[in-house]
Amino acid sequence: MARTGKHALVTGGGSGIGVAIARALAGAGWQVTITSRNKEKLEAAAKAISRVHIEICDVTDADSVRVAVQAAAKAHGPVQLLVNNAGGVTSASFEKTSLESFRQTIDLNLMGVVHGIHAVLPQMKEGGWGRIVNIASTAGLTGYRYVSAYVAAKHAVVGLTKALALELAKTGITVNAVCPGYTDTEVIALAVKTIAKSSGRTQSEALATFTAANPQGRLVKPEEVAAAVLWLASDEAAAVNGIALPIAGGEVT
Repeated sequence: MARTGKHALVTGGGSGIGVAIARALAGAGWQVTITSRNKEKLEAAAKAISRVHIEICDVTDADSVRVAVQAAAKAHGPVQLLVNNAGGVTSASFEKTSLESFRQTIDLNLMGVVHGIHAVLPQMKEGGWGRIVNIASTAGLTGYRYVSAYVAAKHAVVGLTKALALELAKTGITVNAVCPGYTDTEVIALAVKTIAKSSGRTQSEALATFTAANPQGRLVKPEEVAAAVLWLASDEAAAVNGIALPIAGGEVT
């Protein structure tokens, strides 16, 4: 059961998994704020989903996150569910990944989570109830070639999740991570086209690069990730704390 009438904030809510999460939460009665750096994507998502408020926000900037959270709380009350979904990945070998690129990946995928939690935690503690769900990745549970910075950041998110879960265990706030495998989003669609173009393979052959990782032989659906978030946000999941839940068809356990 979701907490009808409560307020959720989803970072990176303008596309892909973020939109699916926002739609699921709104459908379950949550007032939802979605954030992104991309105003056009936010506006398009808001038109497609009812009960959605938008805030332009750069999660790598702590002040930007703080201002967005304050504005969202002013409009719809304290944030009681934070879904740290914003993230991104670039592919290169470790030796070809510049220090600047490494820092940018850490800032987006790890520090964005830190900034979000810092911004909402006082509101949650004051209310005596809260849910923090960090969208990590199977890359937070295992290693992958050519994305070392992303793997490092997502492992850190999982570690942060476990540490905060213990620190906040008696406050009424839970902290969990969801770890999707390769998911059917615009990012994967673009990657498939890029691989097909550069390698001369068909798009089906390029897609197999990603589906082969999943024992079910398919991409994860964004709605499957959203369903996990919806459950973790429920009152019934109050005893679920500090987990890193794979949504990956058995790729990792």
